[in-house]
Amino acid sequence: MAVKTFSNVIGFDDAPFERNQSGPVTVVGAVFAGLRLDGVLTGVIEKDGTDAAECLSRLILKSRFSDHIRLIMLQGIALGGFNVVDLPALHEQTGRPVLVVCRVNPDLPAIARALSAGIPDGARKWSLIQELGRMEPVNGIYMQRIGLTRDEAGAVIRRFSINSRIPEPVRVAHLIAGAMATGHSRGAP
Repeated sequence: MAVKTFSNVIGFDDAPFERNQSGPVTVVGAVFAGLRLDGVLTGVIEKDGTDAAECLSRLILKSRFSDHIRLIMLQGIALGGFNVVDLPALHEQTGRPVLVVCRVNPDLPAIARALSAGIPDGARKWSLIQELGRMEPVNGIYMQRIGLTRDEAGAVIRRFSINSRIPEPVRVAHLIAGAMATGHSRGAP
């Protein structure tokens, strides 16, 4: 069976923010056509909110890149602190597969404790995380996925992991988001 390749990918990451900050957090999407950066999208979500999937969907669907984007990549399942991305909703709203990548396997008990310690809508957010199951190791990183096979996800990660273990769309989104928030980029995610 042939493994589907995804040549047009958008990677999202959030901008750095102060721990005690409340309110809006910038998110950046780096649009790639193959290994070429083709565009940048920016939006705003609420820190520890519930609007991440809706924001990312809107950014993609209203952009001039909408017809070309074939896969959505995220640096972790949460943006803006604990604004947990509802991956099934993002997949359904956009009609695109979603691939979440992390450098390390998340500490799920610590996440559960944090969500139950006063994070707004923490129980629902924990439920979203649990529904996806444990992250899968692949190519020295960890992933979660919806709408694509393990082999397809592994092929995407290998293809786009040029300068680090983290795929370029997410790595570049991270660098741009850091520069927007602080005036300079910081290290890779």
